[in-house]
Amino acid sequence: MASEPTLRHDLGTFLRAHRERLPAPVSATRRRRTPGLRREELAEICRVSVTWITWLEQGRTASASAKALSRLAEGLRLSVAERTYLFELAGKRDPLAAAAMEQALPASMLDLPRRLSVPAYLLDRSWTALAWNAAATALFSGWLDQGHDRNLLRFIFLSAHSRALLADWDERARRVVAEFRVDYSRHLRDPGMQGLIDELSDRSAVFRERWQEQSVLSREGGERRFERPRRRYHQSTLVFSSHPDVKLVTLTPLGG
Repeated sequence: MASEPTLRHDLGTFLRAHRERLPAPVSATRRRRTPGLRREELAEICRVSVTWITWLEQGRTASASAKALSRLAEGLRLSVAERTYLFELAGKRDPLAAAAMEQALPASMLDLPRRLSVPAYLLDRSWTALAWNAAATALFSGWLDQGHDRNLLRFIFLSAHSRALLADWDERARRVVAEFRVDYSRHLRDPGMQGLIDELSDRSAVFRERWQEQSVLSREGGERRFERPRRRYHQSTLVFSSHPDVKLVTLTPLGG
């Protein structure tokens, strides 16, 4: 992981390069010592202080709010990828990215599970299934078939079907809580996410105990075992760059 001084240096270098690539105002004198916009001109466009921009470009410690960074990204005319990089360097969350996550998924994305022959499904930020295929419906009886709640956490902790289906229920339950905490950490002020945690804590002693452990794990693939009949799969999880809160989960059958 890059150190804070390195990140501040990289942020400053990035900002200066993009400032200098912008054309000077038409009203400006043609003969200039430096290319592109001056710091004063960028500060006026972005409605921020020259000192703040100077400190950022010099890699000095400077407070940078998400709103100020947004104005800076707009003033520098950054592309989507460049804007994402800016917020990553600054260690902030982009409000536009959060808004994009709320947009309805395109039909092509929702159709992905149906195009696969192996069990596959899409999960949103709260781990509620958005789309799935027939193979997933057949595998996850009590969750993806008719008449059941589509939230994976509710299925695992509140449905008797999950204990009968998952061969290693205790271990899977422990791991999914630790994995879900990663997604929860990105939406600490989301009342829907907090409401789900409160509900599960009230209705499931196991979930409450696991949540209180404060474990955090990245969502990883690997072997998944199911009962009745016994089956083994390799699970893979893909995250969409355009909708990082949405996951495509696939289960490829394993022999033996």
